[in-house]
Amino acid sequence: MTQPTTSSSEITTPEEKEAWPALFALCIGFFMILVDTTIVSVATPAIIEDLQADVNDVVWVTSAYLLAYAVPVLITGRLGDRFGPKRLYLAGLTVFTLASLWCGLTGSIEGLIAARVVQGVGASMITPQTMAIITRIFPAARRGAAMSLWGATAGVATLVGPILGGVLVDGLGWEWIFFINVPVGLIGFVLAVRLVPRLETHTHRFDWLGVALSGVGMFLLVFGIQEGHQYDWNGVILTMIGAGLVVLGLFVTWQARNTREPLVPLRLFADRNFSLANVAISAMGFAMTAMAIPLMIWAQVVRDLSPTRSALLLVPMAIMTIALARTVGGLTDRVHPRLITSFGFTCIIGSLVWLAMLMTPDAAIWWLVLPMLLLGVGNACVWAPNSATATRNLPLQLAGAGSGVYNATRQMGAVLGSAAIAVLIDSRLAAEGLPPFTGEGASGKVSLPPAVADHFSQAMSTSLLLTPAVLVLGLAAALMFEKPGHAGFAGAPHPAAAAD
Repeated sequence: MTQPTTSSSEITTPEEKEAWPALFALCIGFFMILVDTTIVSVATPAIIEDLQADVNDVVWVTSAYLLAYAVPVLITGRLGDRFGPKRLYLAGLTVFTLASLWCGLTGSIEGLIAARVVQGVGASMITPQTMAIITRIFPAARRGAAMSLWGATAGVATLVGPILGGVLVDGLGWEWIFFINVPVGLIGFVLAVRLVPRLETHTHRFDWLGVALSGVGMFLLVFGIQEGHQYDWNGVILTMIGAGLVVLGLFVTWQARNTREPLVPLRLFADRNFSLANVAISAMGFAMTAMAIPLMIWAQVVRDLSPTRSALLLVPMAIMTIALARTVGGLTDRVHPRLITSFGFTCIIGSLVWLAMLMTPDAAIWWLVLPMLLLGVGNACVWAPNSATATRNLPLQLAGAGSGVYNATRQMGAVLGSAAIAVLIDSRLAAEGLPPFTGEGASGKVSLPPAVADHFSQAMSTSLLLTPAVLVLGLAAALMFEKPGHAGFAGAPHPAAAAD
């Protein structure tokens, strides 16, 4: 049982602060994290060429960030409960901003990957605090509207990330996709200091063995998957994957037996909607991370588009996500979550299959607008409703742990997505009789012969089909959502009562 450790004179209750300005300040940090998840995809060819790397190396730039983000996020939610979500948010923002500067200054692929690891740790300190603070300063009846802004932030980042990345790569070089975080981080820090309230803290025991087991297990699994094709799936790679699964199994066993305070309180999963929402968001993390890589490579190599013009392909999706965010947020508090979220997954699956069919050497670029609009509709109907459904029944004292688990599953999905798409791209290029992609031919530097362009397009479009296949799991989870009742979590009073 946790006990408050912060005196009333040291904290500001949510009633004494305007919740919405605090949320706007928090969304700046969340926005910056999501931008750095999407901004690298458009710079992939430039980084490959400039640092003399290959696709797999540059995918590690994303995978290392996501892995370093996913593992600590399980405990940084608890650290926020213990030391205050505002303090952890500000510390994470500082780490993230300094690591961004390091990313831009590095001159090797190894240095870039190392800097991205530190950046991921900073991101893991930020994200759980945003969800935990939303849960604690907004009553349940208004939480869907708050989550709609959170979801709209994801939409804006999806729009700004690739476009800004394209402009910066074209005009200043890929390094500036990281330098841009420095002024944004400084602004976000100042606003958070002024606008985010200090909330009551609780003591916690920290499950460091759980952190070690989850980190080792995820690293072994992701490394094995991502490097498997390069090593012809030899015995070492298969052993790593098997060992990763075993270690993750030990992690789950330890969480069940830890009677003090486990890293992942398995009683969180007693709430059906929380369990299902975690499945759904991991599928979304997988798909949204994986889909951009083959699309951006196809646009720049086959269609001779610059990084900026390639990124503009994502504009219809982002605009639709932003435009629908407020409407969907309002519906989230009134409509059965199954209806909105399953509709969103259906739209995303259909849009990605449609998009893969259009990725040919001679398809008109404007044809891609329609599936991208449909993808935006789906995004709007999944992100905010799924997040609100995940947290609605959780007791407030588990807000940090719940948001940490939720964000960890999203990031673990993203890690596996980036690893799996790298493997699939390599294998599909080989199946089409093409060598591994080295960045040559991007943005019209070398025109591909028609036959080669056709085979290259086929490899990228087939790779993209992995994403709708995985999203079927998210759709299945959404179809099983229950309508939130008044009983709340494990028979406890519903959070709405406590919040109101």
